[in-house]
Amino acid sequence: MFVKFETIAYTSQNFFMPVTDSLSIQSKLPDVGTTIFTKMSKMAHEVGAINLSQGFPDFPVSEELIDRVAHYMREGMNQYAPMPGMPALRKAIAAKLERTFGIQVNPEEEITVSSGATEALFAVIAALVHEGDEVIVLDPAYDSYVPAAELQGAIVKRVPLDSKTFAPDWEAIEAAVSPKTRLLVLNTPHNPTGAVWQQEDMERLQELVKKHRFWVLSDEVYEHIIFDEQEHQSILRFPELRKYAAAVYSFGKTFHATGWKTGYVVAPPLLMKEIRKVHQYLTFSTHTPTQLALADYLQEPQHYESLPRFYQQKRDVFLRLMEKSRFRPIPCSGTYFQLYSYADISDKPDVEMAEWLTREKGVASIPVSVFYEQGQDQRLLRFCFAKNEETLQQAADILCRI
Repeated sequence: MFVKFETIAYTSQNFFMPVTDSLSIQSKLPDVGTTIFTKMSKMAHEVGAINLSQGFPDFPVSEELIDRVAHYMREGMNQYAPMPGMPALRKAIAAKLERTFGIQVNPEEEITVSSGATEALFAVIAALVHEGDEVIVLDPAYDSYVPAAELQGAIVKRVPLDSKTFAPDWEAIEAAVSPKTRLLVLNTPHNPTGAVWQQEDMERLQELVKKHRFWVLSDEVYEHIIFDEQEHQSILRFPELRKYAAAVYSFGKTFHATGWKTGYVVAPPLLMKEIRKVHQYLTFSTHTPTQLALADYLQEPQHYESLPRFYQQKRDVFLRLMEKSRFRPIPCSGTYFQLYSYADISDKPDVEMAEWLTREKGVASIPVSVFYEQGQDQRLLRFCFAKNEETLQQAADILCRI
């Protein structure tokens, strides 16, 4: 794809005039446009629809956490943070990892605070992947992985998850591994499906890594949003995997503050050294008062340990409210997204169905086909239930009338 600009020449007569030559841009991401999340949120805003599309809560951030940010602003902590992150926050993260996963992590060498999980994901991929390397991505996949890999000149191999359970297909994954495989990207709990990996999945991956020697990037931003007494199977729990892996997390997801864009990445020292080289030229550092506030807020484990129950209640409320609808729920074990099949309602393609629901009925969702390389359409829509019960009630009332 080429974009042409007419250039303007400034002459000695002190006026501008067009010249005939042109300058071209060859896009590095020719197939990338505006994301579906932006598109559906914009459409919802234009028509006044209830927005269950983009994944952000409509309830407030903790007043205590907001007060701590304001406190540090007033205390004058408004200049650059250290490039790897404020020491107090990195120490608090290390303590949280020990409490949550039973592991010890060196906050000086193995933790870097990032400007959101997306920045951390990009930094890891840019640090590891070279032109011609192969990167395995599991479909359906969150939309930032593939562009980040392609910008490094990588060849992306997309391996479908099981079409019904969305569990990893280990035979297909191993078949995709080659001597050029540099990185595998996984996501659990999984956006968009709500599936979660089990211990045996991590053990199978550990066997593959030991056998074929490639790096792993684990997107674990929904680590605390996991249901039905299940335990999050972090890649950090498995010693042989941890040697070859980077794990990415999001305070925005954990503490309902997606607009703060604060996350972190955990990786072994050798890899972290390279990640920081990229990070320092992407954002260098992240909002200082927010980092210090989060360091304080993490001192009370209940602030994150209460999340599974909190979000499971919202999932269950939404499922109950939708019981009388013709939409059929797909089991959700984590994240704050619920998939519904509309196969009993319409044979419209899912993108068309999502647009129709938004414009004609007033509820915005995300079509699941956009998360697939080939746009597989299983007549599924993704609804975000990280909303007040009143919002969920209003949306369900509309959906149940269809």
